[in-house]
Amino acid sequence: MQNKHYIAGQWVPSTSNETIDVINPATEEVFESIAAGNTTDIDAAVVAARDAFDNGPWPKMSGAERAVILRKMAVIINERIDDLAAIEVKDNGKPFPEAQWDIEDCAATFEFYAGLAEQLDSSEEVIEIPEPRFSTTVVKEPIGVAGAIIPWNYPLLMATWKVAPALAAGCSMVLKPSEVTSLTALNLADIAEQAGLPPGVLNIVTGRGQEAGQALAEHKGVDKLAFTGSVPTGSKIMQVAARDIKNISLELGGKSPLLVFSDCDIEKAVEWIMFGVFWNQGQVCSSTSRVLVEQSLYPALLERLAEETKKITIGAGDKDGVLLGPLVNKTQYEKVLQAIDRGVADGAKILTGGGKPEGLEKGYYVEPTIFTDMEEDSWIWQEEIFGPVVCIKSFDTEEQAIRMANNSRFGLAAAVMSKDKQRCKRVAKAFRAGIVWVNCSQPTFCEAPWGGYKQSGIGRELGIWGLNNYLETKQITSFDSDEPWGWYIK
Repeated sequence: MQNKHYIAGQWVPSTSNETIDVINPATEEVFESIAAGNTTDIDAAVVAARDAFDNGPWPKMSGAERAVILRKMAVIINERIDDLAAIEVKDNGKPFPEAQWDIEDCAATFEFYAGLAEQLDSSEEVIEIPEPRFSTTVVKEPIGVAGAIIPWNYPLLMATWKVAPALAAGCSMVLKPSEVTSLTALNLADIAEQAGLPPGVLNIVTGRGQEAGQALAEHKGVDKLAFTGSVPTGSKIMQVAARDIKNISLELGGKSPLLVFSDCDIEKAVEWIMFGVFWNQGQVCSSTSRVLVEQSLYPALLERLAEETKKITIGAGDKDGVLLGPLVNKTQYEKVLQAIDRGVADGAKILTGGGKPEGLEKGYYVEPTIFTDMEEDSWIWQEEIFGPVVCIKSFDTEEQAIRMANNSRFGLAAAVMSKDKQRCKRVAKAFRAGIVWVNCSQPTFCEAPWGGYKQSGIGRELGIWGLNNYLETKQITSFDSDEPWGWYIK
């Protein structure tokens, strides 16, 4: 698969003959290369996907038949967990236990959508209508050729979130992984082939966003486009999709709040604050990076949080005990350091962290960083940083905390911590966010919907909602009477 795309069941070189270096973020060394796909490569992949959908067996198979292959993919992924995790550590930088967890989730997601594929066989719905001479049913059908553009923070898992439901629905697909982390996505082609997926149903083209990604978004042969990434790119995709009235789903950025009330156990609060912002080096769209703490608990919590944050083991993801790896690449590393500098320039105070860890001269490492004393309208409080940086403010009342939490252009996720269950229910209902955590932060299950309000995106992934992204709804109405209609002919 080296320096090749997977199109129509074959590994083929890029027509550009150009490659992109793959860099280990822990060492800053090139260890692999991938093909730099272009418009011609994307067109070949879309043509293959169209032929597989229009003329191949996949969309005509029963859901139960498709489920057999999806389950085989889950089995193969489970058999390769450590190997795939090792690739992601080297490609993305995340600690090995995190990568293992991600790959386990990939297998679970394919298994889950295999079950939903089976349910499609009995999904025909009879609609009650007032006219006895007619009968109406509603059926679900695959939307056609789906395109997917995925980010670099969860390379195989984000691909799975789109590929598994699309295949379960009966769609064919063109997948464009991030040029920063394409390796495990390319392995997905081999997994699908081993499981018996027909040629052309899944096609994978690697390349840069402004070339391969844009070509996929603009291609008239794509019926549905799913994208996870930044707000500016999502906005461009919406504009492009409008030309053809293309069906889209967008999972974009976030600046999610976590509210901690004074009755919360301080140790639990510190644990979930850290998990909510330092997991995956803070490179998580749902990261709860705006923390609001009730004033009476604020000083003590800051002290404990700083103590525990300083204990985090930083290093290469393949080293035992490491809980914070490098950022994914030099570009992201520099962006996060610039964000920290901007926070300081705007008057925010660094409680701990703020620079490159000592003893790690090579690699894109940033210390876990805690900011305090920033203004509510400051850039660092309002904008997504996508790194191990958390901003903390205090509040006096529940109403104030909710107002501050919702004062954002984003609405992906939010969290509340309190022993008062009624308060948690009130706050959860008041949040303007698509995902709410109570007394925790970040747990994600493939059975539940994932997506946000406001500029955090359009639509929902995962669960039955993720499957519906790749299905069309068809009404079938039949005139069942033996008598003539009798409108024109009496």
